Amino acid sequence: MAGKFFSKPTADQQDRVPPGQHLAKGFPVLTYGSTPQIAIDDWEFKIWGLATATTLSWDDVMAMPQTEFTADFHCVTTWSKLDVTWTGVRVTDFLREVDLDPAAVHVMQHCYGGYTTNIALDDLMRDENFFAHTLVGEPLPADHGGPLRLVVPHLYAWKSAKWINGLEFLDQPALGFWERNGYHHRGDPWAMQRYSDRP
Repeated sequence: MAGKFFSKPTADQQDRVPPGQHLAKGFPVLTYGSTPQIAIDDWEFKIWGLATATTLSWDDVMAMPQTEFTADFHCVTTWSKLDVTWTGVRVTDFLREVDLDPAAVHVMQHCYGGYTTNIALDDLMRDENFFAHTLVGEPLPADHGGPLRLVVPHLYAWKSAKWINGLEFLDQPALGFWERNGYHHRGDPWAMQRYSDRP
């Protein structure tokens, strides 16, 4: 069964696949709870906390610079998918629209359906991170986090929050859903940071 859905990385792929990971032959969908269905006309994205509070519409996000990205994707459940092609807005371009307080060092991602996950501001504001609305040339399906999800290629995929609709900027770390339930506060695949480093 494992050979049908997953494979070991070849020699020339090993430097791209973190320890303990296998390559997925498809693009698995793993979701805790039900999948939110959000109409574009009703969708909104809120900014608050240590930032000037604002609410963006779908048209606001589409008016930002759009970029195509190809990135590897690593799930904490030990599968990886290489060279996934997305279209969206680079986080650094998105945050140019945000008036941040210099005291902000941490971010809580909020999502439709009530999911949350934390990320350090330094981890968020990397050039390779982006908000994706398109997957392989098609609108991002709800199962994969559509209409919009964050993609953070250098961390495990639970940090790439599906159905994202808000960023809360904080002056100290806070824990999101999986972090409160035993997962690592950062989630670096190369360090195998799957589970909590706290007692």
